Amino acid sequence: MSAPSTPRTTVTEREARQVAEAAREQDWRKPSFAKELFLGRFRLDLIHPHPLPADESVRRGEEFLAKLRAFCESGIDPARIEREARIPDEVVAGLKELGALGMKIDSRYGGLGLSQLYYNKALALVGSVSPAVGALLSAHQSIGVPQPVKMFGTQEQKDAFLPRCARTDISAFLLTEPDVGSDPARLATTAVPDGDDYVLDGVKLWTTNGVVADLLVVMARVPRSEGHKGGITAFVVEAASEGITVENRNAFMGLRGIENGVTRFHRVRVPAAHRIGPEGAGLKIALTTLNTGRLSLPAMCAGAGKWCLKIARQWAAEREQWGKPVALHEAVGSKISFIAATTFALEAVLDLSSQMADEDRNDIRIEAALAKLYGSEMAWTMADELVQIRGGRGYETAESLRARGERAVPAEQILRDLRINRIFEGSTEIMHLLIAREAVDAHLSVAGDLIDPDKSLSAKARAGASAGVFYAGWLPKLVAGPGQLPTSYGDFRHGIDLSGHLRYVERTARKLARSTFYAMARWQGRMETKQGFLGRIVDIGAELFAMSAACVRAERLRTRGEHGREAYQLADAFCRQARIRVDELFTRLWTNTDDLDRKVVKQVLGGAYEWLEEGILDPSGDGPWIADASPGESRHESMRRPYGS
Repeated sequence: MSAPSTPRTTVTEREARQVAEAAREQDWRKPSFAKELFLGRFRLDLIHPHPLPADESVRRGEEFLAKLRAFCESGIDPARIEREARIPDEVVAGLKELGALGMKIDSRYGGLGLSQLYYNKALALVGSVSPAVGALLSAHQSIGVPQPVKMFGTQEQKDAFLPRCARTDISAFLLTEPDVGSDPARLATTAVPDGDDYVLDGVKLWTTNGVVADLLVVMARVPRSEGHKGGITAFVVEAASEGITVENRNAFMGLRGIENGVTRFHRVRVPAAHRIGPEGAGLKIALTTLNTGRLSLPAMCAGAGKWCLKIARQWAAEREQWGKPVALHEAVGSKISFIAATTFALEAVLDLSSQMADEDRNDIRIEAALAKLYGSEMAWTMADELVQIRGGRGYETAESLRARGERAVPAEQILRDLRINRIFEGSTEIMHLLIAREAVDAHLSVAGDLIDPDKSLSAKARAGASAGVFYAGWLPKLVAGPGQLPTSYGDFRHGIDLSGHLRYVERTARKLARSTFYAMARWQGRMETKQGFLGRIVDIGAELFAMSAACVRAERLRTRGEHGREAYQLADAFCRQARIRVDELFTRLWTNTDDLDRKVVKQVLGGAYEWLEEGILDPSGDGPWIADASPGESRHESMRRPYGS
């Protein structure tokens, strides 16, 4: 008989939405290219000419990349990491010596002070050798202690923690719990005030770096009480504190070297001075940190695309079938063209978003989210196509290939390693909803009360008046624009004509905005339940953003004399491929099986189709679907293993 599941915290859908909404950045103080795109306004001026890094930033970045490349070539054995499912201590020691733990930390605290652009280039390089090492560095710097302390910490916290994170200490970020993923309203870990301390109790799951970490960022719920606002709050916690137990080191289908575990807190005392920001600000701190932190995943996805292209090119030229290289057979060639064009676009999206983050002139919360969403989906598809191009050898492990005398190409490993990126730091489904919420923010700002069933008639009347003014000025601008003029964007004509693609983006952005408006008028308050529709809206926006970035990057490379002709070819190929995907997505906005699917799901959950499951045996083991995460003293010996210990 299965063990009973953990009692669950009950939170209504409305309460969960309120918590998520309160954590959002409410204001738009800077322009946003992607936000404007979803509103039907193609603001090419926000991204073109392509922003460029300062000379000194390039010098320091290139200098570090050269050292990092040399270390990766001589100091990292990716086959060993895959075989032993562990990153050797000497690798981490070498990274510390290089200063790789402090790539994004200011030099005044002992870090390298690299730009976002070069930090991402470094992650792409490391991730191409070992995605597990890339994940270690990314989890430490993008979402671990350095970023939230840098953005929200006190000067005392910066002085205390940033030098450690820059040179010696590994950090981890602890938010997820066994029964809490992307719904933080049900967060169960508590931090109860007690004098000058807080006392932490609870269990955290999937703590990347948690097994080896020295410092932790922990999200816990502070109960409301006299003198305490309460709410989800962020803390820096010493991983060696009494009462912390790493109960399990988790194992996965990919990223076998990552140190990801289950961490239990039992009466762990944390000084109030280690609280980041005020009580109740933890979720907002986490989401704000992720705005640029999310760029680390598309960095490694772009690096993976480059590797897939290299292997596909070399193998498809070497392997012959029916008298010619397989690359020259259309069925294989189309896959190679997709990999090449998409890799170019992913790097364009990454570099553009990174440089905009460095300049800090634009609000890039949507751009970073789109980069994460698009990069993780397209990289997985590219890796899948590489496995198909390699055939049986793509499915065979590198060790097996080596054992029988062939080149040890880890194609199946890259497929396994990349799969998590569609789940990490916000699953594709959650990213769709997050981006969709930002995309319709302007509409909700003026018409939200109008479609909210809980608002009074007077509130609806006021909202109606505001909405009337907004839409009277906005809707007419969606009828015509530069995308209908053959001469528009003429500075993107150089042998190959990219101006037509930019005109398409401008026209399609207006069509996308009209579609969103029609949907809001049709479904009103039920719009938030139309997740299939919203997902397609976001996917269209992602394609348009990628097309824009690809064209702008091609023009930048042309003007700088860096493979301009080839860049124009790749941008043209990508845009033509993307336009086909966009047209299909528009068709599926209104012609789909969403309603039928909902009916089928209800039947499935009601047991109407259980007969369809007959004739098999389920090899799954016994046990609850969700492990018991009740607070209390651990019954396990801690598996914590700091590097070098």
